[in-house]
Amino acid sequence: MTKLTKTIPAKFIYTYSYHEDEISLCKLEMRSLFGFDTSSSVLQSPLKIDPSRSPFIKARVDVTYQTPSLEEMVQQVKELKIVEQPFKVMFVQHGDQEKTDKVEFKERRSIEREVGTRIRGKVDLINPEMIFAIMKLNEGWLFGKYIKSKAIWLKHQAKPHNYSTALSTRVARAVVNIASPITTGNKVIDPCCGIGTVLIEALSMGLDIVGRDLNPLVIPGARENIGYFGFEGEVNLGDMRNVRDHYDVAIIDMPYNLCSVLSPDSQLAMLKSAYKFADKVVVITIDPIDSILVKAGFDIVDRCVAKKGSFSREVIVCESMRKNKRV
Repeated sequence: MTKLTKTIPAKFIYTYSYHEDEISLCKLEMRSLFGFDTSSSVLQSPLKIDPSRSPFIKARVDVTYQTPSLEEMVQQVKELKIVEQPFKVMFVQHGDQEKTDKVEFKERRSIEREVGTRIRGKVDLINPEMIFAIMKLNEGWLFGKYIKSKAIWLKHQAKPHNYSTALSTRVARAVVNIASPITTGNKVIDPCCGIGTVLIEALSMGLDIVGRDLNPLVIPGARENIGYFGFEGEVNLGDMRNVRDHYDVAIIDMPYNLCSVLSPDSQLAMLKSAYKFADKVVVITIDPIDSILVKAGFDIVDRCVAKKGSFSREVIVCESMRKNKRV
């Protein structure tokens, strides 16, 4: 009798898809969420993260079985408990497979049938309530529940008010993940919130975030944008230099449009104020401000470039020197 591989607990496979302009941003998000990055289109981790959090994750597979061969996998899935919901099995092709290692369409359908017929339950190929994935990786075969990412950020593009210079919802969502890899326990502030693009992404993930802006003309639009998607969030009018509460992290998209050109002294004043009220700051900027961040009291711990054609921003992750001294 063939010896079967045991079930692997708490192992998750994430499949990725991104444009070449997004590589740097995607890798910073990976490092923030998982503690490392990869050039692969497949990431393996013991951490369970909702795939819909990231604009780059296509799906998550909750690995139930891993075997060296397909024959062993076919035998292994017989051990599954009866599946109560209508289900289907889907072969997941991924970008890491070499051309010689790719599985052609007919063979993929054949594998899906072979594995699916071994699972006790009702098959529904049209409207399944549960999807099982089978994948071929270098080390063998994987099988588990398939959770597809929902492009929540895409829906948020349809907000009532937009600025041409605002972050895209896709970039904003990645920035929120970089700023707060955990969705509970962190107090977050966006002290230059504009029309609320970052706030909407953060609130959709369940983060505890407040918004603030110096411009009285944008506050009504930010509040309307948030309410448009059914979220409730605090958006206050005020200078970030007057923030008195303490926050775990601040997300600061430095003003840069023609009406908001800031001198180095003004940038320093903003960042010094952030040093007082936040232990961690994620700064989005088009200007080189490393020296200003250091003068304000921050250590730069990670960074990336977020590109869109010829236009690019830097996303800089900083921690206060005060916090690092405590550590």
